[in-house]
Amino acid sequence: MQDLNTLTLPDLFHELTSRRVAGGDTLVHRLLELARDEDLGEQGDVTTRFFAKPDAHSACDIVARNDAVVAGLELIPNVLALMGGGTVRAGARDGQRVSPRQPLARLEGPSHAILAAERPILNLLGRLSGVATRTASFVAAMGSGVRAKLFDTRKTTPGLRVLEKYAVRCGGGMCHRMGLCDAVLLKDNHLTGTTDADLGRFVTDAAQRARASCSISFFEVEVDRLSQFDSILAAQRTAPPNGKIDIVLLDNMSPDLLAKAVAMRDNSGLAIELEASGGVREDTIRAIALAGVDRISAGTLTHGATWVDFGLDAVA
Repeated sequence: MQDLNTLTLPDLFHELTSRRVAGGDTLVHRLLELARDEDLGEQGDVTTRFFAKPDAHSACDIVARNDAVVAGLELIPNVLALMGGGTVRAGARDGQRVSPRQPLARLEGPSHAILAAERPILNLLGRLSGVATRTASFVAAMGSGVRAKLFDTRKTTPGLRVLEKYAVRCGGGMCHRMGLCDAVLLKDNHLTGTTDADLGRFVTDAAQRARASCSISFFEVEVDRLSQFDSILAAQRTAPPNGKIDIVLLDNMSPDLLAKAVAMRDNSGLAIELEASGGVREDTIRAIALAGVDRISAGTLTHGATWVDFGLDAVA
């Protein structure tokens, strides 16, 4: 499977917005249709219909109201096309930090299309830029001199996942698995009833079965105590290639315990990546990263993000 984290932002946007659902439509096209339909309903834009001339033309600038890392500008042509047409002249790019009153793009076209597209565009920009801005703050708080990279989770707004994961990349973070369909992550609910002593053999066998039956981007297992991790390391020393575990998620461990897990992994000589999750905040992420883990995943990048304010200002 393609590693999304090696793609440039434009290539990532194309890859994610090309993903299709049953019936042939892309996920993003279906999302944008829902955004259009919830606003226009059955009667359309009654304000513009009765108070704007049918052949009226508009030119408007999208303007930032806050400091932010912007995400979602790439969507604007898609929204305009769905609403009836128009052109975009970019003044900024996704992943760029912008300042208040900074124009980001100029939209020109039929007034009915520009006015119908205004709220879906600003809503998407506000949400996605909020995710990108929060991600950038966490990346900055993690600081330099560490090996860890920051990853998102599946704690995303239903229907917006591919776009919110794109926004995480715009903020300098990384995409974890896209969904249940592309990677294996055995969590505590999957491992109920498995003893620490049996865990290593259990997950090694599970990895073999998974790789024999489907295509996966990685195999990961969650542990919340070092005795579980020790069992995995013992089994992995003699595991066949198709039984190898790629990542172990260390759940809700203190930096001291994380550092011990890193030492255990390093002493084993195994090429297993270690991911820390749980309790990740701006004031804790630096200590977690200094423990030496390879990855840090944080649902708060998406579920804790607040909107960024943008406006659409008519050009005189």
